[in-house]
Amino acid sequence: MNNIVNSNDTIAAIATATGGGVGIVRISGKSLHEFACKISKLDKIEPRYALYVDFYDDCGDTIDRGILLYFPAPASFTGEDVVELHGHGGTVVLNLLLQRCIQLGARPAQAGEFSQRAFLNGKMDLVQAESVADLISASGERAARMAMCSLKGKFSEKIHNIKDDLIHLRMLVEATLDFPEEEIDFINHKDIISHIDSLQLTINDVLATAKQGAILRDGINIVLIGAPNVGKSSLLNALAGDEVAIVTDIAGTTRDTVRENISLQGVPVHIIDTAGLRSTDDVVEQKGIERSRNAVQTADIVLILTEKSEKINAETQALLSDIPAELKQIEVVNKIDLIDMPPDCKQIDGRDVVYISAKKNMGLDLLEQVILRHIGWHNNEEGLFLARTRHVFALQQAYQALSDAKSIYQPDLLSEHLRQAQNELGKITGEFSADDLLGEIFSNFCIGK
Repeated sequence: MNNIVNSNDTIAAIATATGGGVGIVRISGKSLHEFACKISKLDKIEPRYALYVDFYDDCGDTIDRGILLYFPAPASFTGEDVVELHGHGGTVVLNLLLQRCIQLGARPAQAGEFSQRAFLNGKMDLVQAESVADLISASGERAARMAMCSLKGKFSEKIHNIKDDLIHLRMLVEATLDFPEEEIDFINHKDIISHIDSLQLTINDVLATAKQGAILRDGINIVLIGAPNVGKSSLLNALAGDEVAIVTDIAGTTRDTVRENISLQGVPVHIIDTAGLRSTDDVVEQKGIERSRNAVQTADIVLILTEKSEKINAETQALLSDIPAELKQIEVVNKIDLIDMPPDCKQIDGRDVVYISAKKNMGLDLLEQVILRHIGWHNNEEGLFLARTRHVFALQQAYQALSDAKSIYQPDLLSEHLRQAQNELGKITGEFSADDLLGEIFSNFCIGK
């Protein structure tokens, strides 16, 4: 769904995963009372009342028996008339019910179209609509709770409060433009700077929380690199708590990238074990090393594995010299069990160095702490809500627009920067979002949501 679709159509979709004990077909549109009567052969249906009925096909034969619910507009999820058919969860019977809805004039709903209509009809803002999808796809209990916070409007409320303060400041600034002949100082420049500073402090607080929420939603990408046989696969297995990668004493065992999703204190982590970096004539191993280089380009953190008795080899050093300077790097010295060294963490040449034994599970807690510190994670759920990368970017843009405004004395230019900041905040809740952005967002939803 690339654009806003025709909202005058009646839409229908299976709203539950097939194969369960109960399945739901959801219909949304205008004037659906007659629609519900036809599928149930009832003369009248009481709103918001669970009716145990038969569902009929066009020949009058029973398709299924279950619960029918009718929600007239505007008191429904989408703000339109909504009908729900709660029947048995078998694939065949749900598809028969869906086909009957199509015969009665509905069309198959596109991905996210129910939530999109709820947004367009003012039943929720864009943040809340996105949180529906986030709640469904939550990777853990914590992410689910934070998605519910966003769905209940916690994030939106913070954005609206900032925007209201910003609108008030714009009003004072633009009053100076509207009444230039009046010798009245609606607001002086010093007070403007004070107001903007206060707004930026608030945005910074929300931004910090949003970054936490984005980490919880999207997770982080960690890539393990190093010479062959330094223990990258052993570390992957230790962090995953399972034998997900083959471990042998033979150098070059890992010839391709191995990906695994794990959790560190509730934070989703996408970790990649790469082929050992070394000079080789083996064509297969060379391809694996090239994939290692590509994997580093998408990483949030690179773990550089070495052994106590060895330094970073030339091939690994060459790779490190090509990656962006801002990419976070942690050196992990493995196999400390062989030299009777305790786990430790040090700062050497501006880089965190963590001493562990992946094989003996020594020092992994230290490594986890360093990783979480590098991504700015704080293990505190108070005030936390699930956020997306686009929310973080919009907040950063709003902050920058306010910074630009502080250096300007002309009221007209100052007002323009304040307007830009307001528009960036409006993008978060959907007040200033282009149709193509909305299409992209809702296309990632499930069918029936």
